[in-house]
Amino acid sequence: MTEILRTPVTDASAWRGSDYPDAAVWTLTLTEGHVAELATALAAVKAAGGTLGFAREDFPLPTLGPVLDEVSDEIQYGRGFQVIRGLDPQRFALDDLKMVLWGIGQYLGIGIIQNKQGELIGQVMDHGDKFEGKDPYLSGVRFYRTSLDLPPHTDSCDVVGLMCVRRAKTGGESSVVSATTIYNEILNTRPDLIEPLCGGFYVDLASKTGNMTEVTQQRIPVFAYYEGALACRYNKRQLELGAEKSGHPLTPLQQEAIDYFRELSVRPDLRLDMMLEPGDFQILNNRTTLHSRQEFVDHAEADQKRLMLRIWMITPDGRPVAPEMLNLLNTGPRGGVAAQQ
Repeated sequence: MTEILRTPVTDASAWRGSDYPDAAVWTLTLTEGHVAELATALAAVKAAGGTLGFAREDFPLPTLGPVLDEVSDEIQYGRGFQVIRGLDPQRFALDDLKMVLWGIGQYLGIGIIQNKQGELIGQVMDHGDKFEGKDPYLSGVRFYRTSLDLPPHTDSCDVVGLMCVRRAKTGGESSVVSATTIYNEILNTRPDLIEPLCGGFYVDLASKTGNMTEVTQQRIPVFAYYEGALACRYNKRQLELGAEKSGHPLTPLQQEAIDYFRELSVRPDLRLDMMLEPGDFQILNNRTTLHSRQEFVDHAEADQKRLMLRIWMITPDGRPVAPEMLNLLNTGPRGGVAAQQ
C-alpha cells in the first residue's frame, strides 16, 4: 500500500458542484472555424483510407488543436471535467462522427479498447441485453447497455469522453462529482475509513470480460496517493461482487467505507448535474471524478433512441497514478478490455 495522505487535498481537483453555478465556466463552444477544421481533417483521413485508430498527426487541427491541448491540461491538472459544445451530430453520418470523436480524442490521450467486442468507440444506449432483476452485473451485462439508473463510478481508463448524439424522451441526466472532495469529506468526518479504502479490493470484471468468475488479479485501492497526486477507482457493486467471487469477503469496516463513499457521491451540494444536448462532448478525468446517469425512457422509434458515443483514453504522461491502480482489467498497466473474436 502506498503512502496514506492524512491531510486534505487543496488542488483544483477538489471542488463542489455548488462551486460551478455558471455552466459557461466549464463549457467550451466551438467556433465555425473549429467545426470547419474538424470537417477538413475528417475528409483528409477518409481520403487516405484511414480507419478508427489513426494518430493525431493524421488529424491536423491548426487552431483547435492548441485549444484541445489546454482542455487536456484542465482535465489532467485542473477540475478534471469539461464539456465541448457546438458540433451538430446531424451534419455527419454516424461512422464519420465516430471518426471525428476519435480525432478529437487524440489531442486528449491515447484511445484504448473499451469492451469485449473490441470497439474503440462504444455506443452507449439501451441495447436490449437480457438480465434478471435490477442488477445487470449478475448477468454479466454492463450498465451502459441498459436504460437503468447508473450509480456514481469511475471507468477503467484515465480519461473518458462521452458525446451526445440523441437525448432520451425523458431522463438520462448526467452528474459529475469530485473524488478528491469525497476523500476530503471522509478525512474530515470519518478518518477511520480512509485506511480500508486505501487498502484495496478485488474488483469484479464479469461484465467486461464475459467470464462470470473473473476478478482483478490484485487488490485495487479506491484511493491511492502517489507522487503528489490522489487518484480514485470506485464502483460499489463491482467491489461487492469482487469480494464475493474472490473469496475475500468485505469486512464490516470495508462495507461501511464503500457505503459512506456512495452516500457522499450523490450528495446534492457535492455533485454537479448536467443534461447533455446533441453535440455536447463531456470529458472526464476518471482518476479525479466520478460520473453517473439517471434512468431514462426512450423514444419508441429506433432512430430516435438515446445514443451517446464513448471513447476511453489513457494518459501515461499525464497526472501520476500509483502502480497498483494501473492494471484494472487484467491486461497489464493501462491495458484496455481484451477483445474476444
